[in-house]
Amino acid sequence: MPAIILDGKKIAEEIKKEIKAETELLKTQFGINPGLAFILIGSNPASESYVKAKNRACNEIGFFSITEKLPENIEQNVLINLIEKYNKDKFIHGILVQLPLPEHLDTNKIIEMIDYRKDVDGFHPINVGKLVIGQDCLKPCTPAGIQELLKRYNIKTTGKHIVILGRSNIVGKPAANIFLQKENFANAIVTIVHSSTDDITKYTKQADILICAMGKAEFINGDMIKEGTIVIDVGINKIPDSKSKTGYRIVGDVQFESVSKIAYAITPVPGGIGPMTIAMLLSNTLKAAKNILYANN
Repeated sequence: MPAIILDGKKIAEEIKKEIKAETELLKTQFGINPGLAFILIGSNPASESYVKAKNRACNEIGFFSITEKLPENIEQNVLINLIEKYNKDKFIHGILVQLPLPEHLDTNKIIEMIDYRKDVDGFHPINVGKLVIGQDCLKPCTPAGIQELLKRYNIKTTGKHIVILGRSNIVGKPAANIFLQKENFANAIVTIVHSSTDDITKYTKQADILICAMGKAEFINGDMIKEGTIVIDVGINKIPDSKSKTGYRIVGDVQFESVSKIAYAITPVPGGIGPMTIAMLLSNTLKAAKNILYANN
C-alpha cells in the first residue's frame, strides 16, 4: 500500500489562513500590523528566491514587510548598525538575516546582534537556550514546521524512536531538542546520526520517524528503512534533468519512489517541509508581535 503523502503545502495554506485571521484581529483591536524585515546580502540565487517567497507570503496574509538588499562586500559594522536600527523600530516585530552569509562576516555575531524577541528564525543563543530547557521561545522554523505537520496529521511521537540525519544548528540539533520535550507531539526517544556514524542503516532501520536533513540527493532508499516508518524529507537538492526546461529538477534526501512503497507516510519534495518552514516564520512573526504588545501593556 503506498505511503500517505504529508502535504506540507496544503497544511501551510491552512496555517496562513489562521494567521491572516489573527492578524486582522490584531489590527482591529490594537492597531498593530506584524512587521518583518528581511536582510539579504549579495546575489545568491537561492537566497533571493527564498526571500521572495517569504515576502510574498507576508503580503498574502497582510503583514508589513521590508527587504534590505545589501552588497556582497558589506562591512560587518554597517550590517550591525542596520540590525540595531530594526531592533529599535516599533513597526518591525521580526528580523530575518538570510543565511548563508559571505565568509568575511561573522554569522554567530550577526545572529547575536538581533534582539532575541525579534529573532523569528529562532537562532539567537537565548532562544536556543530556552528551547533546550523547555521554556517558551521562538523556535527554528524548519523543525517547528516538522512538528506542526505531524501534529496536523495527528501522528503521535510519544515514546517513538525519532532518528535525525544531520546535526546542523538550523535543523538537526533544534529538531532533537523539540522532540525531547515533555509535551504532546514530542516526548520521543531521539537519535542523531551524522558524518562520523559508521553504519547509518543500523539507525535508519530502527526509526519509527526518520527526519532526513543531510543535504545529499536521494541518499535514503527503501532498503534503509523498516516497514511503516514515517519519513520527513527536509533535503532540497538540484540534480541534472535533460527533460526539464531549467536543466535540473529538485529532489530531497530520500529516493521517493522506493521509500514511499515501504513507509507509512512521507513528505514530498517540493511541497513538504519547505512550505511549512515559511508558515512557521509567519507564525513566529505573529507571536513576536503579540509578545511585544503584551510586554508593553
